[in-house]
Amino acid sequence: QGGGSAVIDMENMDDTSGSSFEDMGEMHQRMKEEEEEEEAEAEAGAGEEEDGEFLGMKGLRGQLGRQVADQMWQGGKRQASRAFSLYANIDILRPYFDVEPVQVRARLLESMIPVKMINFPQKIAGELYGPLMLVFTLVAILLHGMKTSDTIIREGTLMGTAIGTCFGYWLGVSSFMYFLAYLCNSQITMVQMLSLLGYGLFGHCITLFVTYNIHFHSLFYIFWLVVGGLSTLRMVAVLVSRTVGHTQRLILCGTLAALHMLFLLYLHFAYHKVVEGILDTLEGPNMPPFQRVARDIPVVSNAVLNTTAKTIALTL
Repeated sequence: QGGGSAVIDMENMDDTSGSSFEDMGEMHQRMKEEEEEEEAEAEAGAGEEEDGEFLGMKGLRGQLGRQVADQMWQGGKRQASRAFSLYANIDILRPYFDVEPVQVRARLLESMIPVKMINFPQKIAGELYGPLMLVFTLVAILLHGMKTSDTIIREGTLMGTAIGTCFGYWLGVSSFMYFLAYLCNSQITMVQMLSLLGYGLFGHCITLFVTYNIHFHSLFYIFWLVVGGLSTLRMVAVLVSRTVGHTQRLILCGTLAALHMLFLLYLHFAYHKVVEGILDTLEGPNMPPFQRVARDIPVVSNAVLNTTAKTIALTL
């Protein structure tokens, strides 16, 4: 029995030692698996950090993109607001050019008929379409007069000079008369003064168009007194109706009448000469180009040449 119990104990010891070895193997396997899991988690954490950095770069790029888009939007918005404000400014000027052709024709006829009632302010058309067209018509008539006269046109047409003269008179005299009307306490606005003086150029257009085609000084003086005088008298009557005080009326109306009538004299007599003088100053005098012209040798010269030739031949 003692020997049998010893054998059983050895078997138990063998079983115990086998189980302990198995437990050590399992523990080693578990530790290895835990290390692998930790390495996997570490790699996953590193990947997440890299992803976070990548996402951070993407976020920064997104912010830059949004800022650029905002700047482009603001720039487009400013341009749109400027365009809208320009359209609004054009829209402000629209009422001054919104007129029917029938109204323009009626106002052209009225510009040649002086008003009789000066006890109350006369109505002035507050539009600029008719005056502007009259100024361009006067420019065309001046160019026509330059072509029909003896003035030599060089370097193309003289449209720039004509436009400067007509628009300079219209805008300059209107501004000066408005300033003078302000000093004389006259009830008139700048737009009304532009309209009044612009329609007053209708008489100038008629006079110059007729006298440029029919060259008689007596005819010009008749048109200057009748047609130009009627248009000037119309403007003077309107200003008298809007001005209080005899001295103020005399100063204002006398200045306007003198400037308007003298301008017509200037356009008829002195404009072409002044322009030609300006061209001579800028481009030099109008000298014809040098040309070689074939000349006939006189008979005496032929005889002299023949005698000289014979003398040389006999000498030789």
